[in-house]
Amino acid sequence: MASPYIELTVGDRVVKVTNPDKVYFPEIGATKRDLVEYYVSVGEGALRALYDRPTYLKRHPDGVETEGIYQKRMPAKHPEWLQTVTVRFPSGRTADALRVTEVAAIAYCANLGTIDFHPWPVRSSDVDRPDELRIDIDPQPGTGFEEARRVAFAVNEILGELGMTGFPKTSGSRGVHVSLRIEPRWDFTQVRHAAIAFAREVESRVPDLATTAWWKEERGERVFIDYNQNARDRTVAAAYSVRAKPHAPVSTPLTWEELADADPRDFDIRTVPTRFAKLGDVHAAIDDRAFSIEPLLEWFERDDRGDMPYPPNYPKMPGEPKRVQPSKARDDSR
Repeated sequence: MASPYIELTVGDRVVKVTNPDKVYFPEIGATKRDLVEYYVSVGEGALRALYDRPTYLKRHPDGVETEGIYQKRMPAKHPEWLQTVTVRFPSGRTADALRVTEVAAIAYCANLGTIDFHPWPVRSSDVDRPDELRIDIDPQPGTGFEEARRVAFAVNEILGELGMTGFPKTSGSRGVHVSLRIEPRWDFTQVRHAAIAFAREVESRVPDLATTAWWKEERGERVFIDYNQNARDRTVAAAYSVRAKPHAPVSTPLTWEELADADPRDFDIRTVPTRFAKLGDVHAAIDDRAFSIEPLLEWFERDDRGDMPYPPNYPKMPGEPKRVQPSKARDDSR
């Protein structure tokens, strides 16, 4: 028996939504149809965040209470109008990832059960040179959104001193993401070095609040600035991306003024469309100017601490320190 479906007109496309009444977010009773219609309602903003970028999909075809599928490769069977772009992993292998060029592509993937969209910080014209530096402010146990907010304002102060403009958003959980458009002149290694230098500067300004310690045992009750989100093949949830939680929170763009008293619990697939209809995309200016990271690279070169560890699934990288957590290193030296 054929599955029930509806059809939505999205731009010049007709997107079929199968099993539209399937509940995806049980805490608020939101359905697959609600998810697809959410992405259409904020389409201008979601498209700006994803446009021309290789994008991974986090799919939950049976709702968020089931295990997700983190999909890097676009299925071979897809509409001809849906575009892809080839990306290279740290291992050297390649894959054809989704390349988002229109809102209908977002809606199509939402019908596949995609809750979260995770774009690369590059455009398809040059997948080896990022045009975005990502500052991921990640609360650790004992900290929360309030601490992340305070670190974010330290981030904004430093950006201001550098003459740069960052754009903050909620992570969709307890954290804050700040995006900085950069000139696509540097490779992933250089951009990651710039992110390390910036994170260290934040840490030096608010050492009781922020840490760059890769090893959890060294972080304490501080907010981790995850510099490795700028490594090749690492992604964060896009602006306007729903997160796979029962109450359907949204990673929501904010102004710096709004961040001062924002509550991430206020932003979900029911509330963000109303906000978007009223305010539009508050990050509409994000592509207006791209910045040089040369000052940050100079900071990195002057810092005698050098590089920091990569994630464990990466091959050993040039200049990387020993990738062993400190307590085990101490044990091995006895």
